[in-house]
Amino acid sequence: MEAFYYLVFGALSAVVFGVELSKSTKDRINTSPAFNSFKNNYLVVYSLMMAGDWLQGPYVYFLYTTYGFGKGEIGQLFIAGFGSSMLFGTIVGSLADKQGRRRACVTYCITYILSCITKHSPQYRVLMIGRVLGGIATSLLFSSFESWLVAEHNKRGFDQQWLSLTFSKAIFLGNGLVAILSGLFGNFLVDTFQLGPVAPFDAAACFLAIGMAIILSSWTENYGDPSENKDLLAQFKGAAVAIASDEKIALLGAIQSLFEGSMYTFVFLWTPALSPNDEEIPHGFIFATFMLASMLGSSIASRLMARSSPRVESYMQIVFVVSSMSLLLPIVTSFLVAPSKVKGGGISFSGCLQMLGFCTFEACVGIFWPSIMKMRSQYIPEEARSTIMNFFRIPLNIFVCIVLYNVNAFPITVMFGMCSIFLLVASILQRRLLVIAEKPICKKWNFLASDNKLWSNLFKERWGEDRAAFYEPDDSKSWKDVYEVQDRGDRVGLGLKIIREGGDYYLVHQGEIHRYLGSRRQRKVTDSCPLNSKGKLVGDESLKEEKPSQGILDQMLFFIGDLEVASTDAKRGRVL
Repeated sequence: MEAFYYLVFGALSAVVFGVELSKSTKDRINTSPAFNSFKNNYLVVYSLMMAGDWLQGPYVYFLYTTYGFGKGEIGQLFIAGFGSSMLFGTIVGSLADKQGRRRACVTYCITYILSCITKHSPQYRVLMIGRVLGGIATSLLFSSFESWLVAEHNKRGFDQQWLSLTFSKAIFLGNGLVAILSGLFGNFLVDTFQLGPVAPFDAAACFLAIGMAIILSSWTENYGDPSENKDLLAQFKGAAVAIASDEKIALLGAIQSLFEGSMYTFVFLWTPALSPNDEEIPHGFIFATFMLASMLGSSIASRLMARSSPRVESYMQIVFVVSSMSLLLPIVTSFLVAPSKVKGGGISFSGCLQMLGFCTFEACVGIFWPSIMKMRSQYIPEEARSTIMNFFRIPLNIFVCIVLYNVNAFPITVMFGMCSIFLLVASILQRRLLVIAEKPICKKWNFLASDNKLWSNLFKERWGEDRAAFYEPDDSKSWKDVYEVQDRGDRVGLGLKIIREGGDYYLVHQGEIHRYLGSRRQRKVTDSCPLNSKGKLVGDESLKEEKPSQGILDQMLFFIGDLEVASTDAKRGRVL
């Protein structure tokens, strides 16, 4: 049966190679040299960060067994890692919005390096500290880097569609190629050079240190909420309100938790599923095959996201259904294929069928990651991005802890059935998200009975499509009005804010001006030069005398406005 592994690996390699070579001009996105430089810098850093993570994975359990710990103690260590990610990781990861995403990425490197160092000690307490540090680092890895990328991408004014290219390449490299190379490199260190099970952790620390040096030397800082006096509790409340008040964000969080919960459960189940009678299977080679399937998925995702149709929300329904069906194979084969009673030997026929299904699931994982990143960049508000993303991981970590604690309490077919149901539910929720996302929020230009393509083209150049991207007009408006609101929402955010445009102050919510608050200075005018409805002069204003407004309400509003402007300027100064 050894030929089966090589056949699957070879077939996947050929398909991945063919998919990459067959990309047409429709599948490729034309970008600028500045963006390519920015993208390549991020991909190098992200690949180094993922190498630091992938090198450790295959040897954590093995290292603990070499130190003489039993299955119960090892299970407690793993639960501590996921519990730490849920509790401390959520707090530390959420601080990225306030303290800076670049700083959080550096914290990830330092925390994970310290976790690697603890692996040199055989003492249980030291290893427990290492697992806690590793849990915190995991939360930072899956929130801070993406948050920094999205904010920096928008700050530099790159096309929104180009973001999907970075996401798909990051998954193709970080979760595919780097994972394969890390597994081979770790095997080379442990088996070929016989440096012991700690060697991969030392190598991981080196990669993390190199990545941290690149971050410190080439990345600029960006933030979420520019408010300096907003404490962590208020930040949590704001994120919770955002999730509760926006159905799209809530659906996205539920979908992510259901899929990732199934994915992490699969990580614990695939080995006993393929070797129920202690069959000898090449774990490292199978892992590399799974990662190759994930690369295929990310390559497919890049082609899908490069086109305007189908939408991400649309094709992800199919992905969830296919992934659900693929995890049903262990249940189906248990009924259709008679189990072997012979211990040991090679992989069974049932195992071969299941492995094909598992490769299909991993391909779905490869599509899922860049697609969920794309949807998060669209629906999660910038000011609380890291906080909300870490909130999404709370139910995931709770679920994984429960699975780890009861992994021996349920038959493996029950666990796979549960994962399959979760994925079907995710598909249903994805359908709901599609319905909400496709709800018409602004009429197309041709419906406004105009042959002039100016505003339609302006929308396409700015946001990639000739419709409102994130603003829902209350009633029928002209394209000019909608464009102004879109632009305002893009610049200052969608929350309730006081903004200054020129010398005038406005109360803005969801990009819409709700109240004109007045101007900084009131002008003395004659009867021949009246004021318009907004307090602005009609006619020649430059010749009129100005005097400061003395109203108490105006002074308070101006103080708040100046405070916000000063805070924003201070942040910008720290970034630059």
